[in-house]
Amino acid sequence: MTQPPDSRIPRPPADDGVTYVFAVCRATRAVGALDLAGEAGMPGGRAVRLLPAGPLTAVVQTVPAADFTDEVWQHRLSDRTQIERYARAHHAVVSNVAAHAPVVPLPLATLYHDDERARARVTAEADRFHAALKRVAHHAEWGVKVYRAPEPGPTPYEPLTAAAGGRVPGAGLAYLNRKRGAQALRERRREQALDVAESVDAELRGLAAASRRLRTHGAALPGDDRTQVLNATYLVADERADEIRRLVRVLGDRTGSQIELSGPWVPYSFVGEV
Repeated sequence: MTQPPDSRIPRPPADDGVTYVFAVCRATRAVGALDLAGEAGMPGGRAVRLLPAGPLTAVVQTVPAADFTDEVWQHRLSDRTQIERYARAHHAVVSNVAAHAPVVPLPLATLYHDDERARARVTAEADRFHAALKRVAHHAEWGVKVYRAPEPGPTPYEPLTAAAGGRVPGAGLAYLNRKRGAQALRERRREQALDVAESVDAELRGLAAASRRLRTHGAALPGDDRTQVLNATYLVADERADEIRRLVRVLGDRTGSQIELSGPWVPYSFVGEV
């Protein structure tokens, strides 16, 4: 949503640190009273703190510049354990602040050379931040995944034989017809699953303030042979949280599909739609 940060952080001769921005919120009394002493933030960084920017406040931390050079960060992206560590640290700060006030979470590794650069950027984008905060205030993000059941395994083919031990005439053609029938059945099941996904999405969009369809994924765990037919996220008012839980249960019973609901989350997916 914001303009690009100072993504290319040079290696400084003396590392005085750069400003890492987790999120932006309104400069309210509640935000000003936040106790951030317990926030760990990014590994190796100093204390997480608030950075005033007019009517807005950024949640920031001074971190070692040498830890966020292009070379170091690209190497970190290739290490799943390391990138998860940083992503969890980022999310923990954003979530804890969001528990007290609406926030616009910024992407992982949003960096500026110093506080003044960060403050200037937040101030320059103030209108967009205010619009995003208005959009997500008192709302949360909910993820929904719909799966279709695994296809039954193939039936072993045993050719029909005549009483005298020879093959029944036309057995090969019968086998091909069975194969075609099985393929047609799979296609019908696939189409039915996609229809279910569309109907589930339509019902949930009717409850949500906004929604986004995401790319479907393959199996996350070995041995999981389910097929994902819907991967979507919904922006739902806090007061309707019980409604979306109940609706997902009803839709699962009605369609016979496996529907997974996750949330509530900080609305990362919707802060850019202003």
